[in-house]
Amino acid sequence: MFSRAILFLALFSGVFAQQGVWEQCGGEGWTGATICVSGAACTVQNDWYSQCLPSTSAPATTVTVGTTPASSPVHTTTTVSGPAPTQEVNYWFSFGDSYTQTDFDPTSTLPTVGNPLGNPPYPGYTAVGGTNWIDVDTVMFNKSLILTYNYAYGGATIDSNLVAPYEPTVISMVEQIQTQFLTGAALKPATSPWTSENSLFSFWIGINDIGNSYYESGNRSAFAETLLDAYFAQVQDIVRYNVGGRNFLFINVPPIDRSPLMVSQGAAAQASEASVIADFNTRLASRVTQFGVNNTDVTTWLWDSNAAFTKVLNDPTTYGFIDNTSYGNTGDFWGNNYHSSSAAQTIWGQGVADLLADTVW
Repeated sequence: MFSRAILFLALFSGVFAQQGVWEQCGGEGWTGATICVSGAACTVQNDWYSQCLPSTSAPATTVTVGTTPASSPVHTTTTVSGPAPTQEVNYWFSFGDSYTQTDFDPTSTLPTVGNPLGNPPYPGYTAVGGTNWIDVDTVMFNKSLILTYNYAYGGATIDSNLVAPYEPTVISMVEQIQTQFLTGAALKPATSPWTSENSLFSFWIGINDIGNSYYESGNRSAFAETLLDAYFAQVQDIVRYNVGGRNFLFINVPPIDRSPLMVSQGAAAQASEASVIADFNTRLASRVTQFGVNNTDVTTWLWDSNAAFTKVLNDPTTYGFIDNTSYGNTGDFWGNNYHSSSAAQTIWGQGVADLLADTVW
């Protein structure tokens, strides 16, 4: 049984029968359109991914995309414009944990035209196999050519000195930024000539910080502030560094208290974790607002993953899922006992894309 999200995407492709410039048009498991709009040609990049690349023989065209079902967490109408062949590249620098990871190694093959994730090539290595939200936003819901540097690392916490990850080798968000980004792509080498205007920085973090500490004694609200101090110190470094980041996407903590892992631990544990998550998310929203006040030249977005997850989990069959607790099989919301499936990830990707609808991303 396929989820309705996947079914909708298949119907979407069938109705329009053409993919826009920079969109996917083939690859292993691809069921969408394989024909590109005028001005682009479907070009094989690897076994997983073929992409509509600009052709100089004709101008790119514009395709109007229909709405998702009204029951979906995202149901806006989006106009996707194929960029002209001379359009500049846009850069996405992503930090986080296994909810975002694709196993990117910044010392290996870097993102390029036709290989927008660099290494491993699309869709990379994800927690549940297949694609995740940043995959589909890079190649499916994008409105321009995006090269995504995804530093997210499975098991990451904000700062391993504050909350220890499950293994000492896990690269925390602090390390992702300080030892990988700021010493590499932040220097804007010839391979990564990003600017303040054409770059987006995103953060989906806090899941493991809470999961690994919600049950500890002490004032959890005070500790949330300590975590957020460390979090926004890193964000501020990106603002200051070199030319500086100016576009920031923040994602809050989803209801991991409703994951199969937590369900197995009982209602009391779930309620305790849910309370800590709610408090953290409220404080994160306040920090994002204050960050914008303190840095008047930045643009910020906050995607409410908690609300999106909750909407689907409260009515899973409406979105094509069997229920809200099963995992690991086709039709399950959960890909494993702690991560949502690729079908659900497509919904999250569309939600982020809708949030960024007025931008080039």
